[in-house]
Amino acid sequence: MQAAGDNIVRIGELELRFVAGAPGVTAFEFTVPSRARVPAPHFHRDADELLYGLDGVLTVTVDGTSTELGAGQAVFIPRGRVHHHTNPRDATARALVVITPGTITRHYFEELAAVINQPGRPDPARVGEIMLRHGLVAAG
Repeated sequence: MQAAGDNIVRIGELELRFVAGAPGVTAFEFTVPSRARVPAPHFHRDADELLYGLDGVLTVTVDGTSTELGAGQAVFIPRGRVHHHTNPRDATARALVVITPGTITRHYFEELAAVINQPGRPDPARVGEIMLRHGLVAAG
């Protein structure tokens, strides 16, 4: 039996608690503390993403249009659409993230965490290489 902490990947201040991982889907609770650094704008080559608000309010920007995602609301991001997430508020935000097909797996986030969580600034070339290998493309 797996301990609850075994399902968690931390990338900087962000926390991802994985609830599903299979060839057809990757799903995790995404916890974004107030004003935490979040991934830069990017798009997915081969996967769609759905965010469902659980707590707080997360700002989701898709192709330059921002949407406030609160509890009980959803935002769908089709593959190929540039997007990023922010939490400029004073409270933590949580969302359920579903990626389908599950081509962007927990392994991607673990690799990224190993680079991001090191002291000092992350190597942008290494981050970009990891992203591309897993089907994510940095925008801008």
